[in-house]
This record gives sequence, C-alpha cells and structure tokens, in this order.
Amino acid sequence: MTLFLIALVSFAIGSIPFGYLIGRFAYKLDIREHGSGNIGAVNALRSLGKTGATAVLVLDAAKGFVPAFFAFGRYGDGAASVAAAAAVLGHCFSPWLRGRGGKGVATSFGAIFALNGFAGGIVVLGWIAGVLATQFSSVGSLFGSLLAPVALYVFTYGAVPETLYGIFALALIAYTHRENIIRLRDGTENPIRLDRSEEA
Repeated sequence: MTLFLIALVSFAIGSIPFGYLIGRFAYKLDIREHGSGNIGAVNALRSLGKTGATAVLVLDAAKGFVPAFFAFGRYGDGAASVAAAAAVLGHCFSPWLRGRGGKGVATSFGAIFALNGFAGGIVVLGWIAGVLATQFSSVGSLFGSLLAPVALYVFTYGAVPETLYGIFALALIAYTHRENIIRLRDGTENPIRLDRSEEA
C-alpha cells in the first residue's frame, strides 16, 4: 500500500504540465500549437524563448527530483525508484492533457539526481556531449539515457532498484523519441537552436 501511494502521488506530481501552464499564463499561447507541439523544455525554447524554456526545464526536472528524493529519505532506494518511474510516466502521459505529455528527459534526469548525484551528473554530461557533437537535442537525450543504467549501476555499487530504474528510463525515453529516431534516420530531424524562431 505504501508503494502504491508513493507511485500515485509521484505520478500526480509528474503529471503537472508546466510547459503548457507557463505558455498559457505567462506567454498567452498554447505551446502544443507551436513548434513540435511537445510541452517539454526544447519546444519551450522554440516557442517561448530562453526564459520560458529555463523555467520549464527547472520545473520539469523538479517533478522527478522531489518525489524520488523524499521517497529515498523516508523509505529507501526501492521506493525512490518507484517514485522516479511514476513521476516520469506522469509527465509523459499526463491525464490533464488527455494522456499526452512531454518526452520525459528533464523529469528523468531530475529523478536520477535524487537517486545518485554522480549518476545525474553523468547523464547530463551525456546530453551535453550528444548535443555538442550533433546539434540534436534528441541525440543528447538518447545518449544521456543510454548512460543512465550504467552510471546508476556503477555509482550505487550495483544496487538493483536504481539500475532497474535506469533500464526503465532508457526504454521509455527511447519510446517517446521514436519519431525523432525516424527523423534522425531520414535526415529530417531539427537541430536545437538558442532562439524561438525555429519551428519543428
């Protein structure tokens, strides 16, 4: 019952669509009608600009970090891993947006920081490396997520719950990026820009 409640609360927190809310109330636009239509930080950068994107990034990461951090402190790493997974699922499949949401990267990376700070640093560095090498945020997201199970395994000394979360996160983020993967294969993926003029 405790794990169920942790999962339920974490899912609810993760489901808060900050990208949509910031766009609607701070910028008077529906982010889903601009750019890629995604509510995450990269589309916020394209649609809202740097300030809006930063706010979305921080809040989306906090949705993963906060539930996992508090679950870890009170109930241990198994509960924290459940909280992390539920928060990311809430972000990706938000009931407030009829089961739609973001791609889960910032929320997942925030959760990984709660599970292990060193592993969190590794996945962020992986994202940065992927973006710098290719100019594609999707490549950075996939590469950082690919490093997640390895980094969690290494820095938690083989802890099973954290490693399983890393595997889960990799699978989920690969799924949410399935269209990006097709565009990367076809050479039609849009590079990341530091302005709001790009539409995807």
